[in-house]
Amino acid sequence: MRPTASFCALCAIAVLAAGCSTAPTRFYTLSRAPAPAAPAATSNMTVVVGPVSIPAIVDLPQIVVSTGTNSVSLDEFNRWASPLQSNISRVVAENLVTLLGTPRISQFQQSLNLDADFRVAIEVQSFDSAPGDAATLNAVWVVRRTKDGKAQTGRTTVREPTGTAGYDALAAAHSRALSRMSQEIADVIRGLERAP
Repeated sequence: MRPTASFCALCAIAVLAAGCSTAPTRFYTLSRAPAPAAPAATSNMTVVVGPVSIPAIVDLPQIVVSTGTNSVSLDEFNRWASPLQSNISRVVAENLVTLLGTPRISQFQQSLNLDADFRVAIEVQSFDSAPGDAATLNAVWVVRRTKDGKAQTGRTTVREPTGTAGYDALAAAHSRALSRMSQEIADVIRGLERAP
């Protein structure tokens, strides 16, 4: 009787193991905006992007999904390919290269000793992800002119529909939201560059 019980137990374990196979983990990244048809006039200004701060609730490798007004879930199988904070900083810097026509844009963590013409600090207050619905960004940012400390504060609040279900569409919607914020930051930098 014991060999039969052992055989049944092994069969049950094999069936459970086969049923518990996991889906592969997928990784996503944010992307810069497509280059405009008419490139910006070239410039020699230097800009440092950062520091960028993000809410602790989304400072995770997993994509944090909004499931209700006061609830979220962590998606274990859909993750950011790099820390979200540096991902945001990189995309804004790449967007500003295109928008301002200067290659001299760097991220804060790469240029602590660089004497930049402008510094951009960004505080992301919410970065909400709802696959199949929208990506929402709410951020306060400050552009500071280094030579005299003159600064201007702005706020970007944008809700970008995903258009379709899936995490590719969600990452693209977040990228479009960051593109909008980058455009607003670039406009302020240009204004401060012209200001006395």
